[in-house]
Amino acid sequence: MKRIAAYTACIAAILGTALMPVSVTAQEKSLKDQLVGTWVYDSSTITRADGTKSDRPNLKGMVIYTPEGRFMFINVGTDTPRIASNDRARATPEEAISVLSKTIAYYGTYTIDEPSKTIVPTVEGSTFANLIGGPEQKRVITAISADEMRFINPRTPAGETLEFVWKRAK
Repeated sequence: MKRIAAYTACIAAILGTALMPVSVTAQEKSLKDQLVGTWVYDSSTITRADGTKSDRPNLKGMVIYTPEGRFMFINVGTDTPRIASNDRARATPEEAISVLSKTIAYYGTYTIDEPSKTIVPTVEGSTFANLIGGPEQKRVITAISADEMRFINPRTPAGETLEFVWKRAK
């Protein structure tokens, strides 16, 4: 009789453990865990201060987030001109202006505010030096899945809002 009771207790314990719901934290990754990796630019939209919106065509780019809290971002115009001299240090003023106006790259560290779904980058180097040590920036993640991420840059120096769509690099 004691044996049957012991077996029954063991079976109940095994079944109870197997049937228990897995905790939410085991099922869902943190925002940072979902963010880590390489993302390729898909599209973006600009909303100007007056409320008008437009797509930002002709861009290519990438953003990389490491588990250690480092990042790198680059966007380049697909219509960026080649330098006639084939030496970037010898670009004409017109070529240099065209390249600079179509390119932004920066890198540094980032933190995540999980409750507000916000990435807070700290820029250490940039093709636009005004970003280095500048005002705090934020990227608000509006959607993220295994294959796609959307975030907005709610405040640019020009008072515009940028929405980016990224696809996970494969």
